[in-house]
Amino acid sequence: MTWMHGTTSAGVPYSARTATRPEAPIVVGWHLLDPPSTPAGMAAALPLDGLDAHVIYLGLPLSGERAPHPDFEALLMSGIDMVTEYFGPMHEQAPAEFPAALAELRSTLGASDDSALAVLGGSAGASVAAEVFATHAASHRIAACVLLNPMLRLRPMIDAMAEFLPEPYAWSPAADAVAARMDFVARAGELAGAGGSLLIVEGADDEPAFIDAVREFERLGIGEVRFVDGVAHPLAAWPEDPTAERTEGAKAYDAIVSGWIERVIAHRDR
Repeated sequence: MTWMHGTTSAGVPYSARTATRPEAPIVVGWHLLDPPSTPAGMAAALPLDGLDAHVIYLGLPLSGERAPHPDFEALLMSGIDMVTEYFGPMHEQAPAEFPAALAELRSTLGASDDSALAVLGGSAGASVAAEVFATHAASHRIAACVLLNPMLRLRPMIDAMAEFLPEPYAWSPAADAVAARMDFVARAGELAGAGGSLLIVEGADDEPAFIDAVREFERLGIGEVRFVDGVAHPLAAWPEDPTAERTEGAKAYDAIVSGWIERVIAHRDR
């Protein structure tokens, strides 16, 4: 399969591949901030090999080509407010970019207007995918949402970063509002009411801040949750290299996601 890499007319980086037929499903995804942390990295780690679909991986704002600092460590040390000046704007801008990016790349790939649509994301990208699913499912007829090692709650993740920050994060009313918006355990009812199918895949060796939120979501009984043994948070190796051998975790996730989306779409089309 051949991937194309570029930037939309609105400046959104992407990696995309076309399916064998116009009416095949479309999968729109967002990367992690850990590897794979770019659209090209996602294409290499999670190519969805077993799925005949138009696949579009979009770059997160404030990361990759659009990053305000050369690496994440420099970002942490910059004094930027990680909630109100980083995760909050990222979470607001990425869903806002979604409709135009989808329309442009649907045309570029030759995908049908009637193609079933699924959204997918990893970690911070999963938070974006969840927001898109919650807010755009009806207008864009999103049939499925896949969240990988997802950041379902921002607040515990920020608090867990205290040892890496110059000083512990000081929560403010503005930051509290961002954290409330990015709490998909509290907003689980919105995901349940989106009308599509939901899958969460979580690494059993991930950080507690991620696993605990997934466990809480699992207890709500919404969607399907799968834990994968031996997988931590990243789905590609450090240092990041899209040409490197895929990790076993990435291969496992790829098979799970491809099979699940295929079953969901096939059931939808009956």
